[in-house]
Amino acid sequence: METVETNEHIKKMHEKPPYGIISILFIGAFVAILNNTLLNIALPTIMVEFDISPSQVQWLTTGYMLIGGIMMPASAFFIMRFKNRSLFLTAMILFSLGTALAIVTPNFSLLVVARMVQASGAALLMPLLMNVMLVAFPIEKRGQALGYFGLVMFTAPAIGPTLSGFIVENYSWRALFIVVLPIALFTIVYAFFKLRNITPNKPVKVDTVSIFLSSIGFGGLLYGFSSAGHMGWSSIEVYGTITAGVIGLILFVTRQLRKDEPMLDFRIYKHPMFALSSVISVVVSVAMFSGMILTPLYVQSVRHISPLDSGLLMLPGAILMGIMSPITGKLFDKYGPKALAFTGLSITVITTYLLSQLSMETGYYEIMAIYTARMFGLSMVTMPIMTNGMNQLPMVSNPHGTAMNSTVQQVSGAIGSAILLTIMTKRAESTGAQIAQDAAAAGKIPTDAAGLAQFQEQVAQQAELHGINYAFFISTIIAAVALVLVLFMKRVLPPKFEEQKIPKTPVEQRVEAQLDND
Repeated sequence: METVETNEHIKKMHEKPPYGIISILFIGAFVAILNNTLLNIALPTIMVEFDISPSQVQWLTTGYMLIGGIMMPASAFFIMRFKNRSLFLTAMILFSLGTALAIVTPNFSLLVVARMVQASGAALLMPLLMNVMLVAFPIEKRGQALGYFGLVMFTAPAIGPTLSGFIVENYSWRALFIVVLPIALFTIVYAFFKLRNITPNKPVKVDTVSIFLSSIGFGGLLYGFSSAGHMGWSSIEVYGTITAGVIGLILFVTRQLRKDEPMLDFRIYKHPMFALSSVISVVVSVAMFSGMILTPLYVQSVRHISPLDSGLLMLPGAILMGIMSPITGKLFDKYGPKALAFTGLSITVITTYLLSQLSMETGYYEIMAIYTARMFGLSMVTMPIMTNGMNQLPMVSNPHGTAMNSTVQQVSGAIGSAILLTIMTKRAESTGAQIAQDAAAAGKIPTDAAGLAQFQEQVAQQAELHGINYAFFISTIIAAVALVLVLFMKRVLPPKFEEQKIPKTPVEQRVEAQLDND
């Protein structure tokens, strides 16, 4: 009876999707993601104000990422256990409390705590939004709906550097939080009066052991790989936490596979298109994050372009991706994922290769054009691939699918960024040493102090340029791997909603069998 009522409720909702409710979730998710990217450009300013080292200030991003890595795997449990209204309000209140604390914090330690409180709320918003959209829209409109989801997911991180550059150059770094807080508070008030419950729930139990193992597993991996850039791979803090993370993750996965009601159901990887989409998403995340990290490095460190101009360089790509996301969703509903993803990845491979050929003479607008074209290509990849994979899952597995996608993207982005930055650094070091050795052999190293300083600066500049180009070349190969994998993708056409049945859980099946025997 409960299943029939749930089906009827969702069937009526498919006839008239709750656009007002979704818009509330959109605003909350957008402001949370935007806030995360706003702070990156402000890190040097915060270092000066609190008189701290680069490794200390890194905790503002590492701490945020760690809490996200812990909360995202658990989001499936929260989405199934609690109503979407109370979950959204709780998440936004936590995010707002963290934001308010960041504005008034008198010291750096409290600022790190504020960021972690923010992250505890923000980490739940994207899986919750995606799960609501999967429930609210019928299969034939799911691509278009998730295209709008992509608008939030990709536009906010891309707009962040531009807005942050303007604010940091003209105001205090605290203004980054002051701008966000009124929007977050408005969202809470609006949601309190207008948001209603639309997702089905069931009384799943808290598994504290799984939460602990998940925290060790994903938290260890995220911390280890994100710390490798400034600590070095030989640091015990890096390889120790990565080792602990791997062990914790193995134990976590093993436990989930043995449980009837897992916190995060890894059995969804038995669905071949979901598994393939997950692998492709990992590869694409690495390629995408490389552009978002290496491009500003080249523009600011090598070419010495200001943070604001660096952000403006990436703005057209952000706008184009925002425009394309809904269009891509409609094209997905009509043509399926393969044609879109193949076209998008082909553009991504070509433009990433062009970025591996940068020089000291490459024009500002040429870089902007290549980066914008790259973002155009990526806009046709991620959401169609993710949507096609989700389409193969039964409705009851949607919370697990959204949690898995969010977690995989976060972890793969951190790991990929760390590896590519390491590749860049090692290449720059070897290139710098070779340039200096050649100059010494040719007797071209200046002997006066001013000339030597200028020579060393030029060597460092050339070495970093070679390192960035080589990292982009590796990223090109990574994107090409995703392009090959797309060829194996098949369009998933699930049955119409009225033909679907929400499967009973193993626990429900045993209880039903016991009642029949009695």
